Amino acid sequence: MTTRAASLPRVHKKNLGKRLRDCWQLYVLLLIPVVITIIYKYGPMYGIQIAFRNYNPALGVAGSEWVGWKWFERFFRAPTFDRMLWNTIKLSLFSLLWGFPVPILLSLALNQLRFQKLKRTVQTVIYAPHFISTMVICGMLRIFLSPTGGLINLIAGTNIDFLTEAGAFRTIYVASGIWQEAGWGTIIYLATLSSVDPALYEAAKVDGASVFQRILHIDIPCLLPMIILQLIMSASGIMNVGFEKAYLLQTDLNRATSDIIAIYVYEQGIVSAKYELGTAVGLFNTAINIVLLLIVNRIAKKYGEVSFV
Repeated sequence: MTTRAASLPRVHKKNLGKRLRDCWQLYVLLLIPVVITIIYKYGPMYGIQIAFRNYNPALGVAGSEWVGWKWFERFFRAPTFDRMLWNTIKLSLFSLLWGFPVPILLSLALNQLRFQKLKRTVQTVIYAPHFISTMVICGMLRIFLSPTGGLINLIAGTNIDFLTEAGAFRTIYVASGIWQEAGWGTIIYLATLSSVDPALYEAAKVDGASVFQRILHIDIPCLLPMIILQLIMSASGIMNVGFEKAYLLQTDLNRATSDIIAIYVYEQGIVSAKYELGTAVGLFNTAINIVLLLIVNRIAKKYGEVSFV
């Protein structure tokens, strides 16, 4: 054993300079995305300090007065802070709770279709809503939910204006989000299922396994790592509720449930030109999302042996 090990050629590690000289073309290609990332991702982080200053465009970021935590304290003391925070969290959690399993179930069902023409047709139909703009979606929702001639009221035989009902806003928001994005979310799961060895299905059939048993013991274990990764990514954006749809569906009568942090940032940071306050709120959201990402990633790594960062 010792003689054999001694006869093997010794591997000499190249130093960094030699590797750069030998593969300089690859490093030049790598340099392009690195520079672009630094310029467009890390460069704008210089502006984060606006959240800690009385920003004056004439003086610039560095020349503006430093005020520390002033804008964060103002945000925390806002009369509607509790309502905005809980509305944002509830919308995100309900969207995650009801929307996250739907693409998984759809992909498992589509994977069982053996008629390829039917499968492609169904995929096209459920993918289509993803390509409709949010403004058009909100316009469609207003038409469907209209108290005079709306599809929902015609089916139910009522004349309720659902968009003025604060209790109905979350249901409308979550249900429309599932309809719009569930089909698109199946793509990554179907791609994962396509890598499953067909011999596993054949062996399961020979052993007398039913369709449900094949899904339970073959498909789901195959999808589990991807499901955990998707869950981690979804959990890291809990504070980032979509501004456009919430703003377009908001009315004076449903503000109790539709008033979220993103709308507050728009009203204060853009409409009222309080850039410092808008930056502070955005930084607060980012900090919460990072903490949630690390927590969920730690739990997934501990119990699912899968991690994202």
